[in-house]
Formats: sequence, C-alpha cells, structure tokens
Amino acid sequence: MNNINDEYYMGLAIQMAERSQGQTGINPVVGAVVVKEGAVVGLGTHLRRGTPHAEVHALNMAGEMAEGSTVYVTLEPCSHHGLTPPCSERLIREKVARVVVASEDPNPQVAGRGIRSLRENGIQVDVGVLREEAIRFNKAFIKFITTGLPYVTIKTASTLDGKIASRTGDSKWISNEAAREMVHTMRHRHQAIMVGVGTIIADDPQLTTRLPVPGLSPVRIIVDSQLRIPESARVLNDGAAPTVLLTTDKADPDKVLALRERGIKVIPCGEGPKVDLKLAMAKLGEQEISSILVEGGGRLNGSLIQEQLADQVVMFFAPKLIGGLESPGNFMFDGYSLMKDAVHLTDLEVEQMGDNVCIKGTPVWSGATKEGLKI
Repeated sequence: MNNINDEYYMGLAIQMAERSQGQTGINPVVGAVVVKEGAVVGLGTHLRRGTPHAEVHALNMAGEMAEGSTVYVTLEPCSHHGLTPPCSERLIREKVARVVVASEDPNPQVAGRGIRSLRENGIQVDVGVLREEAIRFNKAFIKFITTGLPYVTIKTASTLDGKIASRTGDSKWISNEAAREMVHTMRHRHQAIMVGVGTIIADDPQLTTRLPVPGLSPVRIIVDSQLRIPESARVLNDGAAPTVLLTTDKADPDKVLALRERGIKVIPCGEGPKVDLKLAMAKLGEQEISSILVEGGGRLNGSLIQEQLADQVVMFFAPKLIGGLESPGNFMFDGYSLMKDAVHLTDLEVEQMGDNVCIKGTPVWSGATKEGLKI
C-alpha cells in the first residue's frame, strides 16, 4: 500500500527525472531511487538515448546493497532489448524485494510487460505513486510513442492588449529578462524550434539556446512555402544547430538542390501554395523529432490552432498597451463565429515573473480526445 515514505522517495525520483528534460531525444525522462533499511543507497537518471537507463545507474551505485531493497522508478522498467538491455531483467538479477512504479509505459514494446515480469519473479510491484506528476514530464514521449507525432508547444509573448509587435513591427523587447531566460530553458527542453520564414526575414534570429550555463540548442525548423529564406540567413550559415526547411512541391527545384548541397534538410509538405502542417508534423515525426517549440508569428500560431495541432500553449504577458489596428496579434486566423466555439485551455498554470505573467494551458479541441496523452 502507498504511504508517505513512498511519496517522498518517488518525489526524489521525479526531481531527478525533471533535471534531464531535453537530453533524452525521443526517449522518456526517468528517475530511480534505491532504498535499503530506510536509507537511500542508489540514485539514477536517464541522461541520453542509447545510454544506461535510470534503474541501471541507481543499481550500480547501490552495489551489493541492492539485494532486498525497494526501487522507486518514475516509469515502468523496460522489458525489451532496444539500444540497452531490459531493466526488468537487471532488477530481477539484483534480487530487489520491491519496485514502486509511478506510471506504466505506453510503449507497445513494454505496456505492462515489465511489471508482469517482475511480479512473475516474486518481486512486489506497486503502481501509481505520484502518477500524474511523473506523466507531466513525459507528455512529449507519450504522444510520440503512441502516435508517431511530435508534441507541439506554442510559445508567444504579447502586451496586455494581445499584440506581439507594434504597428511598425518592433517587438524588442515585450517580455522581461526573466521571461526570456525561461524561454531559453524551454528551447533546451525541446528537440526542435519552429518559426515561419517571415520571422527569419524580419529578424534573422539564431534560434539557439543561450543560458547562463551551456544548454542544448534545438533543431531549427523553418516553415517556408516558397523558399524565400535569404541565403545569408544565420540559420543557414552559423552551424550552431541543424536546420530543416518545410516547403511545398512548388518550391524552386534549383534552390532546393542548392540548399541540400549546403547540408540543409529540405522537406516538401504538400502541393502548395502553403505548407501542409499536418503532413509536416507526420514527416517530422518520421525524422524522430518528438517535441517542437513554436516561436512563430501570429499567422503560424493561428494556423496551428486552426489545424488543432497544438498540445500546449505558453503565453507571456507584459504590462504594456501598444494598440495599433494593424499590429500583429498572438493568433491570427479566421476564428470562430460564436464564443462557445472558442478553443478552451485547461490544466492551467500561472506564474508571475517580475512584472510579467506566464500562463500555460492545454487546448481542448471540439470533438477531440486527449487519449494520446494518457497511459
């Protein structure tokens, strides 16, 4: 039966998993804690795809103390041979007495087999301790492993009247320094960052992660239906991170060839005139991109909402009023006739960052379900 000690040790495992966000690629973030006679004797977290899993690191640290111990792990131990051996077999071999699992693994190759294997070998297994907390950090993994599609987060910063730039296009800076640092942390935690070509033409951004300590820079994805991107654009020349261009069949084949010869990946997504975003997400999934942070303009944001492709919306609001009948807004699309049809955000998180406010939420689509994010 779950008790306060179980929650304490699982909370420690979850903290460890959280720290590795952004490092594991299409793999989940996982933390593990080994406890023997009331003492923590082993700790581990999954650090990088293809390297030992959290349970292995924790058991290695525990050594001979692993026998008869209780192991807390945020995700069901794997039971299949992938890039690494099955963790369930290692737990059995070490003769642990009990395994406490936060959540089952939605991976069809696991899906309860790890838990069943442990129980069949006489190990007590308890499931569900701090389940929701553990799932929260693996939403991208859960969506990707069950659908093959990336988890899409739209991030936008605006004035209180919903403008992302002035009527002249000036946008530096709407948000404060603390908010901007948080955005760079979000870049570190996503596999890719997506913008429209208009952002490249207007600002020539690097789209890299810049933090006080070194962070991982995401793959840079540019939505560019007609390949209007300038040859001098920094994302094509700085080598700071891979760049992918999403275009259409109408793109100039000579320019496609020239870009590919420079090492730029160009992916046609539909006949045109605009990039088919649903097809683009499927193709990016095939490239093993499991999470995307969208930092585009109002039109790209609006298109993703209209196509029901966003999994999370993160909005930063600054205490400013800029006005402007032509000033761009957060989400620019045809919209809905009735307020009852508006996209509603649930699972809200609100955080104040100095004089800025950050609101996070999950869009609820009319007629859609969230089964892809459940296990």
